[in-house]
Amino acid sequence: MDRYPMTPEGHAALSAELKQLTSVERPKISKEIGVAREHGDLKENAEYHAAKERQGQIEARIAHLEGMIARADVIDRRQMGGDRVKFGAYVTLEDIDSGEQRRYRIVGQEEADIEGGTISVTSPIARACINREAGDEVQVRVPAGIRNYEITAIAWEP
Repeated sequence: MDRYPMTPEGHAALSAELKQLTSVERPKISKEIGVAREHGDLKENAEYHAAKERQGQIEARIAHLEGMIARADVIDRRQMGGDRVKFGAYVTLEDIDSGEQRRYRIVGQEEADIEGGTISVTSPIARACINREAGDEVQVRVPAGIRNYEITAIAWEP
């Protein structure tokens, strides 16, 4: 069984989402199905079919979250630190060609949100940066070709 690295914050967020789905959304959709069932003929009851579809989506998400949480390898904060990029690090990269800087935190797959400034440890950028130090240059293969970045900073706190 594969283990998935995860930050304590990511684990807490997944656990909170699971609790919300099981204690609020699941009972709510059950009630909606019951109300829709009372409307009569189920063959042509759009409310019933929509509620059943939503129930399937909720149950699938619950199963996914339970699996991820069961296989989570929560990385202890004491393991985070040092001069090299590793899981949990905040990394500032400068595009060598454009001079544009971006800051990312390297997190587990389920936590990644590029808009929120987090990238998966399995992403091309993270893989290129792992075990590197500030001042190192890295090459990242992207759909448009190869991008060159310099690691300008590594931090362990936001």
